[in-house]
Amino acid sequence: MGDLFLLAISCILINNILLAQYLGNCPFMGTSKKMETAVGMAMAVIFVLVMAGVLTWLTDTYFLKKFDLEYLRTVAFILVIAALVQFVEMFLKKSIPALYAGLGIFLPLITTNCAVMGVCLININEEYNFLQALVASFGYAAGFGLALILFAGVRERILLARVPRPLQDTSIALVTAGILSLAFFAFKGMV
Repeated sequence: MGDLFLLAISCILINNILLAQYLGNCPFMGTSKKMETAVGMAMAVIFVLVMAGVLTWLTDTYFLKKFDLEYLRTVAFILVIAALVQFVEMFLKKSIPALYAGLGIFLPLITTNCAVMGVCLININEEYNFLQALVASFGYAAGFGLALILFAGVRERILLARVPRPLQDTSIALVTAGILSLAFFAFKGMV
């Protein structure tokens, strides 16, 4: 149990998928301008990433490896992730229209989020068992959400500050993301 806790902490803080491994920066920059948007994206990514991590692990273990089709891993994972996102989108549209309206724009973005594919490939490359893959998927997703929400809070504060014209908008966001990334590198000494 202690190993799973360390794995979760490692995925959330030390090997943060956004700030240490630099995966998923497009939605990170695009959805972090407002806190409400960032929270919606974080929740959607947590759900989809955990489900995708589990389903791709099952696909790899019980289908690709069994039939010696590991060379199709990337294509298979893309199909699993896209199908999962489509299923989630249809389910929310039918069952919970209010939530679908709030997250509707973010669900298609998750399909192309390289962090989701990256986590699925990390789970396989690290040869995690099912429980480790589940914990790692949740940990990376929680780390994504944490970084996104922290960054959204900082970006909302930046709007109130006097920023020189050449550094406004994307420029100051990139500088701020770099500083936030450096702050997360302080966690590297924990393990």
